[in-house]
Amino acid sequence: MSIFGTILSKIFPIGHPATQNTADPANAAAPAQAATAAASGASAAAPAAAAQPVDVEAVLSGLAAQRSETLNWRTSIVDLMKLLNLDSSLNARKELAGELHFTGDTNDSASMNVWLHKQVMTKLAENGGKVPDDLKN
Repeated sequence: MSIFGTILSKIFPIGHPATQNTADPANAAAPAQAATAAASGASAAAPAAAAQPVDVEAVLSGLAAQRSETLNWRTSIVDLMKLLNLDSSLNARKELAGELHFTGDTNDSASMNVWLHKQVMTKLAENGGKVPDDLKN
């Protein structure tokens, strides 16, 4: 499973369309949407609207409340990954950057980390997550 797929599986409930096919993070919900759309004759956007939105902020805040360590998951990709019990090493973040098609310099970890956090939040929203605008921008 991809790193982004693992992120999805830790935030979204089992059975949510976003967790059905997590091999390709860029199209994580596409197969479920396409199958449902074909069966119902609806557009591919309709299944995402039909799925119950997941309050990403509430899920992550709940996880953070259970930890003794203070993690700044709202701005830090490293802390977000730690909160989800994922490997947050530079190599893991570079792998995630590759999955999400980062075109910048992966040796500039500060820029990459900022981009990764925003991209993960944007992708969570695209896959049916309710993510506050300030976390995506």
